[in-house]
Amino acid sequence: MKRHFLNRPENAVAEALEGFALTHAGAVLYDKEAQLVTRAVPARDKVGLVSGGGSGHEPLHAGFVGTGMLDVAVPGALFASPTALQVHEGTVAADSGRGVVQIVKNYTGDVLNFQIAQELAGDQAVKTETVLVDDDLATDTGDQEGGPGRRGTAAVLMVEKICGAAAEAGAPLAEVGALGRRVAARARSLSLALEPGTHPGESEPSFTLPADEVELGVGIHGERGTGRIPFTTADELIAQLVDPLVEAIALQASHSVIALVNGLGGASRLELDIAARAVHHRLADRRITVARSLVGTYITSLDMHGVSVSLLPAEDDLLPLWDAPVRTPALTW
Repeated sequence: MKRHFLNRPENAVAEALEGFALTHAGAVLYDKEAQLVTRAVPARDKVGLVSGGGSGHEPLHAGFVGTGMLDVAVPGALFASPTALQVHEGTVAADSGRGVVQIVKNYTGDVLNFQIAQELAGDQAVKTETVLVDDDLATDTGDQEGGPGRRGTAAVLMVEKICGAAAEAGAPLAEVGALGRRVAARARSLSLALEPGTHPGESEPSFTLPADEVELGVGIHGERGTGRIPFTTADELIAQLVDPLVEAIALQASHSVIALVNGLGGASRLELDIAARAVHHRLADRRITVARSLVGTYITSLDMHGVSVSLLPAEDDLLPLWDAPVRTPALTW
């Protein structure tokens, strides 16, 4: 039976956000009425960045509010989109006169509500650009039309970091938006889980998984994957993430990448470092250089015991933006 630190399940998100803001007082503010997390000291004279989505992925997105990343995060209920009104208020709050880039993960509710918010912002003369993040290789259906397309997963961190650096440096709205779309178009992610996550207040996980199998291609909303593979060593499991990513973004010998090894909530740091080792070695075997790497628990699916790997070709103009200073509750250098 799964147990959680809870008071009432229906209050979990609001209480967590309040605790987050109290912990990082001076860096962020939590507006309970509008359900927004903002910088404690709003930025001036720069393009604003707003992102959001369902809760349950912590520290995404509130943990990335601060210098060099987001101006506002708009958290929804657990695994549910924020409302269009929330996103609108977040967009207005992020505007300091130079427009706002809305960074949206590709889920139907998020896309719809950010579109409505964009229209509302236009009515108030707030200029906006949209970056749709759809990096999940497991849901890539190729040229098939009419479907929702790839899900947005861990590469949203790469978009927020790189766009945030460009905005902080004074880049104009159209340039920040175009940059974000380029990063989203080139980055791909793939995940696997050893154990599913469990919703707060529930005693059973979101799906069942035999001890000798691994769920490949899981999503960040607790979704089952696209298939199951035998449980094996870390090196062999990570190879089944890295190899498809290399093929998908057409990496070749002498190419270099920015690599993100991300825990889905239940993996220890020791495990993540072993996974990172496997990523480095697997890429080195193919003579692909890891120009920059980041390892940690950043985009989660509650307490899912799993890992995702994201790769982004390290184009020359992206590296300085990745290296630029960032100061947020969840990411600082």
